[in-house]
Amino acid sequence: MRLRAALLGLALLAPPAFAQTAPAAPGTLPLPLGKGAEPLTLAEAEQLLIDRNLAVIAARRGVDAARANRLVASSLPPPQVTVGNSFAQFNETQAGAIKGARFLSPSNNIVAGLQVLIERGNKRTLRTRVAEDQIGAAEAQVLDAVRIQLFTLRQSFLGALLARANLEVALGNRMSLDRTETLLRRQLRDGAIPEGDLLRFQASRLQFEPDVTTNAQAYAAGVAAVAALLSADPATFQAGAGQIGALGITPAVPGALGAVPPSQRAAAPSGPASAPTSVRTILSPVAFDVRGRFDQVPTLGIGRDELAKGIESRADVVAAQRQYAAANSNRLLAEAGRSRDVTVNGSWARSRLSQDLPNSTDQLNAVNSFGIQLSVPIFTRRIVEGNVGVANAQAGQAEAQARAAMLQARADFAAAWATYEQARALVTLFTGGALNRAEEAYRSTEQAYLAGGRSLIDVLDALRTLNATRIQANQARYAYLLALAQLEQATGVSGIAPRL
Repeated sequence: MRLRAALLGLALLAPPAFAQTAPAAPGTLPLPLGKGAEPLTLAEAEQLLIDRNLAVIAARRGVDAARANRLVASSLPPPQVTVGNSFAQFNETQAGAIKGARFLSPSNNIVAGLQVLIERGNKRTLRTRVAEDQIGAAEAQVLDAVRIQLFTLRQSFLGALLARANLEVALGNRMSLDRTETLLRRQLRDGAIPEGDLLRFQASRLQFEPDVTTNAQAYAAGVAAVAALLSADPATFQAGAGQIGALGITPAVPGALGAVPPSQRAAAPSGPASAPTSVRTILSPVAFDVRGRFDQVPTLGIGRDELAKGIESRADVVAAQRQYAAANSNRLLAEAGRSRDVTVNGSWARSRLSQDLPNSTDQLNAVNSFGIQLSVPIFTRRIVEGNVGVANAQAGQAEAQARAAMLQARADFAAAWATYEQARALVTLFTGGALNRAEEAYRSTEQAYLAGGRSLIDVLDALRTLNATRIQANQARYAYLLALAQLEQATGVSGIAPRL
């Protein structure tokens, strides 16, 4: 009874030993991070991803290559210039004797020619059309790369926020248990309780300890995944302050949701004082601190039918359709090969005459000659028909891929919508009172223990239930926020993903 009275008096003067107030904004409390860790919001990360993500950069290079290819495709076939000469000359008599042999300089005997290919069948226009269709497909592939990488970033960022929120719960549990153990040690020293009560409590609290380091490791891994998507080397995280600025992230705007003004950043505490050394060691190399209102449960704001209509404009669907258009243009180009091209070759030749020729009144010195040739390829039917067959097959393949992309997009939307409905029902369950009931049950158990009606084990059981409920609530929030991001990724409709 002396223990109950002492505990009751302490409860009236200070917060209950077991009390663990729910965080007002999960995902925003300070953590024991290194000095160089700066806040990073989801909006800042998305902006940086557009500029630095390697997959997006590679897709942009594809557009540059397609535009350069258009310059080649729209050009006329280059003419060819030929220049040559005869470097030696000799005369032959009727009897077969060689007479007047000599070596000549290039100016004495020279041949020059110009060869031009004249395309028929409108091939140049068709080549240009193919190149332009390929540019459109490459641009759509850039948008698709952005769509995929943004979803991956949001998934990693939300995963880091989930680990952060769970770490906050674990650190809160540890602080509460530390206060309780301090109280029990004082009562043991005063002789108010037997040593067995303290030993049972110490044995019961061991199951809470792994949660701290596990969630700290999960948070560090989540930050590393975000850094990789932002083209930052996780191995350089220990370089110290200025990492975010070196990456080109614009500092958060004061007053923005989830942003921290620079004046407040400098004064922010380094983390809970009771954080164990292992947590500080795990989190010390983290280069930035992901921030966001993890307790936000935004509404969708758009109906299922409107989302279904947006599937046709999804980036990968558009890219597949443009690839199909390019394949059709390539088929027309192959069919244009039935019109044979003509090669025109004009030439001029100058030859110095031998001085051994018979004398005449007006002695000749050189002969100039001009020529023109037309050449047309023959026996090309099998080659042309083969090229047309290949182009037809590629067009059919592109058509099948475009239809498959559309069907896959619809399947992705159906799965994303089902996931969203399930996540919404689950988060509504927790936000609708399940978490509050668990907190009330814990408080009533604690009050009953202080009044002598419950045991210490009952209080610990209630704390375990509350801890599990808070973790499940965090998981439900994560699943709901991720479902919104997945809906945007599945439909291509922007503005659905959560703004934290």
